Amino acid sequence: MTASDDYFASLEAWKAKRLANLKAPNGWLNIIGRYWLEVGTVSVGSAADNDIVLSTGPAHLGTVTQEESGTITFQPADGGEAIRVEPNKKNPPRWQVGDLLLELTTINGDNALRIRDTASPAPDAFPGIEYFPAQPDWRIVADWVPFETPLDLVVDTTGNIPTGVAVTHKAVFTHEGKRYELIATHGTPEAPQFVIKDPTARDSTYPASRFLYGEDVTDSSIVLDFNKAINPPCAFTEHAVCPLPPPENVLPFRIEAGEKRVAYPI
Repeated sequence: MTASDDYFASLEAWKAKRLANLKAPNGWLNIIGRYWLEVGTVSVGSAADNDIVLSTGPAHLGTVTQEESGTITFQPADGGEAIRVEPNKKNPPRWQVGDLLLELTTINGDNALRIRDTASPAPDAFPGIEYFPAQPDWRIVADWVPFETPLDLVVDTTGNIPTGVAVTHKAVFTHEGKRYELIATHGTPEAPQFVIKDPTARDSTYPASRFLYGEDVTDSSIVLDFNKAINPPCAFTEHAVCPLPPPENVLPFRIEAGEKRVAYPI
């Protein structure tokens, strides 16, 4: 097996894992709602007399109480033991109640309750993702350049909720003899996340953006594999809030690599 064969095989394995994650119980295909929370108590369930009315599930699921500190307590309607969770932006707490998976999400210090139906037929009905033909040349080793002082930027989102981010590095690479830079606004040191957009957004890819995660990060280099450019969660559900690309990450050339626009949700 050649190096190219190895690369294509690993890419196919990555695509299979990507699809499995989308279809998983905590994926993006089975979300039935996302509801902002305020200090106080709200009732949750499918009956019309609830403060938060769900499209499925028990008539009365329980109550959610938010304290001034942001701490959340869920009290099941069946009298079961209360569940108490603290906001955690990087690792949102989740808990299961029957077929429903509840999650506490936090943006700019404000909490929201996101609910998934793990019995939903939507994941099985999902038609899959179409990709541009894979090209090894779209796997680029870029320079990973730290800023002398981290940049404090405000990034807009699909929910019109500006969020502050600290940018520590930029990826510098050449394409067709020209120099370009991308800044990582999210992610982790091991997998910096770039929110990007290019002219394919007009006709082939998700109009708002795509995400690209850096790989094989060293002190001076980072791999940008545009064959792994993916649709953001907002491409799959209206109940997600996704960052938009900063001006630096809007590229002037077509990136015909990675995921194409999905015809979903229907």
